[in-house]
Amino acid sequence: MSPLLARRGAVAGAGPDAGVAWHYGDPTAEQRALARGGAVVDQSHLGVVRVAGPDRLTWLHSITTAQLADLAPRTSAELLVLSPHGHLEHHAAVVDDGAATWLITETPVALAAWLNRMRFTLRVEVEDVTDAWAAIGEPVGAEGGPDEPVTWRDPWPAVVEGGTRYGPPAAEHPGADRAWRLVLVPRGDLAAAVAAREAAGWPLAGTWAAEALRVEAWRPRAAREADHRTIPHELDWLRTAVHLHKGCYRGQETVARVHNLGRPPRRLVFLHLDGSGHLLPEPGALVHEPTDVPGEPGRQVGRVTSVARHHELGPVALAVVKRSTPLDAVLVVACEGGAVTAGQEAVVPGEGVSTDRPAPRGPLARGLGVHPAL
Repeated sequence: MSPLLARRGAVAGAGPDAGVAWHYGDPTAEQRALARGGAVVDQSHLGVVRVAGPDRLTWLHSITTAQLADLAPRTSAELLVLSPHGHLEHHAAVVDDGAATWLITETPVALAAWLNRMRFTLRVEVEDVTDAWAAIGEPVGAEGGPDEPVTWRDPWPAVVEGGTRYGPPAAEHPGADRAWRLVLVPRGDLAAAVAAREAAGWPLAGTWAAEALRVEAWRPRAAREADHRTIPHELDWLRTAVHLHKGCYRGQETVARVHNLGRPPRRLVFLHLDGSGHLLPEPGALVHEPTDVPGEPGRQVGRVTSVARHHELGPVALAVVKRSTPLDAVLVVACEGGAVTAGQEAVVPGEGVSTDRPAPRGPLARGLGVHPAL
């Protein structure tokens, strides 16, 4: 439990945000301050795994989706660990300080255990240091400097070298104006580090504020948007966490096949929820197509993954739906006490094709057409 939960007005978070404050009594004001670029968020519920040893970067490069072999100190990246079938198992924010690689993750115990099983004879040391280090979130779009603590800057929604996108280009993306980074501080210094930012004029904000801005930016989160069937293409996560042209890693065949052929089975959508009835769905709520039969739900097409009350947009959500769901369909989301309608914006387009998918060969097989030289 974070010591900041003892603050007056603090309301504890739940689910993957348990252990830190959901808000401190005025969630709308906290969210506005964070959106303006002047607030600090307690993210000490996140886990931290430290990987040391001279082989650490080439080793992590070989077993995850990211290009890490030549990662420069104080340069941020992110990685995914996939199953042999390409399904998402772990996500981590990555930054190297020149002596060790730091992984900020929501699954520190399981990730550290898996990494230790994969060491073999390489010169690496893996340690879950969550008890010693805590993360602070701040709306800053800059890498950590030489005199700053270990800092990870969120690259979303840029398309990193070797990546690709399904949604709009970075400059036109809803997340283009969202600056976000995580700063690691000794856990015993958490309260003092937050107090120093408050003294500079930054109020303390809860996860209500941070999550609302994340949802607005269409930024996937493993603890919310992913399940046992998730592949990165469904969440547009090839932008920042997958290198398509590096060597083999577990799950690469699925990544390459879906990228080349297109049509991932599901797609992420951004939902504008009808707020007129004051009903708000919970994460996991079923999403249906509408029906002409009163009181009867239509075809189930997916589930809500994240829900937020945005200070300008009102109630919004992210959901994962079947790829075949019509893009112009007004969806129906189940809530306790009734249901709400929702307009959708496609994060991943319905055709499921990335911007750089290889062009089709055409109607003729190789060798059956006219030779160019003839």
